[in-house]
Amino acid sequence: MNILSQATAFGGMQGVFTHTSEALKCDMTFAVFVPPQAIEKPCPVLWYLSGLTCTHANVMEKGEYRRMAAELGLIIVCPDVSPRGNDVPDELTNWQMGKGAGFYLNATEKPWAENYQMYTYITEELPAFIRPHFRMDMDRQGIFGHSMGGHGAMTIALKNPGR
Repeated sequence: MNILSQATAFGGMQGVFTHTSEALKCDMTFAVFVPPQAIEKPCPVLWYLSGLTCTHANVMEKGEYRRMAAELGLIIVCPDVSPRGNDVPDELTNWQMGKGAGFYLNATEKPWAENYQMYTYITEELPAFIRPHFRMDMDRQGIFGHSMGGHGAMTIALKNPGR
């Protein structure tokens, strides 16, 4: 895991990180806010899924969640919305397809299927990857988002009711 940035906010830590994703076959960026309570004990996790054409930074820049997350002792994870990079298929003339439009599902057709495995990334790979790095209580998780991310959050929650 590479650290792109870290800053103190409301007694907690806001970080932006990258890692190489096996599911998406590219480097991925994600943000994590860790509240001050995580120094003493594992904290519940909220996964925030951004909307179409956004990045991990959308909610960091436009929605101030850190104060309330610090007060409530919540870890907030903000993944990017799609795979990115020069080798990732894109639809340059259609902003609703390709980079920035992962839809939090697993693509099944070429050329998308090789990289666009966002459901697997969000539900399996990213949680397994970041769990050892942050004091997360994985028995207490929630998921939410806006627009495309709201749809992704609903479908992921409905498919994983015990989580």
